[in-house]
Amino acid sequence: MLEFVAESSARADVLVSEQSQLTRSAVKKLADEGRLFCDGVPVKAGHSVKAGSRVQLDVPPPRPIRAQAEDIPIDVLYEDGDIAVVNKPRGMTVHAGAGRTEGTLVNALLFRLQSLSSINGAIRPGIVHRIDKDTTGLLVVAENDAAHLSLAEQIAKKTCRREYLALLEGRVKEDEGRIETNIGRDPKDRLKMAVLPAGGRRAVTLFRVAERFSEHTLVHFTLQTGRTHQIRVHAKYMGHPVVGDRTYGYKKQRFSLEGQLLHAFRLTLTHPRTGEEMTFEAPLPQDFAHVLEILRKEDAHADIECR
Repeated sequence: MLEFVAESSARADVLVSEQSQLTRSAVKKLADEGRLFCDGVPVKAGHSVKAGSRVQLDVPPPRPIRAQAEDIPIDVLYEDGDIAVVNKPRGMTVHAGAGRTEGTLVNALLFRLQSLSSINGAIRPGIVHRIDKDTTGLLVVAENDAAHLSLAEQIAKKTCRREYLALLEGRVKEDEGRIETNIGRDPKDRLKMAVLPAGGRRAVTLFRVAERFSEHTLVHFTLQTGRTHQIRVHAKYMGHPVVGDRTYGYKKQRFSLEGQLLHAFRLTLTHPRTGEEMTFEAPLPQDFAHVLEILRKEDAHADIECR
């Protein structure tokens, strides 16, 4: 039984989704089965929870996984029967959706691993958190439900640290900072996310400049929340979109890239079974490293000419 304490008034499904990383649809399904409670009383997904109330979610036993296994090569950095850490390549979708049912990370995981947690359902087994299709880097996958619940709790309590590197357009003035906004569906384009003056969900991102170039900035981002497209939307909000991001950035790009230069390079978590703190790192993908090499050479050449 998962339990959450409401810090402020909210819908029960929103509270559970934000604190557990379960999807609202998954929470609603469990609520419809009578598995969602507020202070011990069964409630619907849309029940209004007051500050200080305790919300419980009764997670059922594992269910059969229906996504199909596919022999797709993936880079598994670590695996022990409880968790697996994967370095996701650019262009790979994490799970099925929007008409795509094959070629996803889930399909590859089902072929590679003995088991996956069932909490997020038959389409997203094992998936605790996600990164965008054209974002590269580290994901932790739960191989059983107990591990899934532990990892979800760590993400909710911000003890699971997810760190990214992104190359941004332009020169960021600040050396470091914190971005806190509300993010929700863009009212002008429902396929995109946007910073909203009201509504949406709270999104917090920490940033620190890692390296400066004449017309670009390499920035280290740490997620405090996990909203859809969060770093990409916050980078745009800063006025410095991610290089290669044609959704939130410039339509005309200098470099020929297949996606944004955003890489989940470091992941720190507590092992669900042993309690050991573990940190994993993934090197920059080749195209990202190549662009940085070009920029460094250009800046070095400019320095020589100025002397």
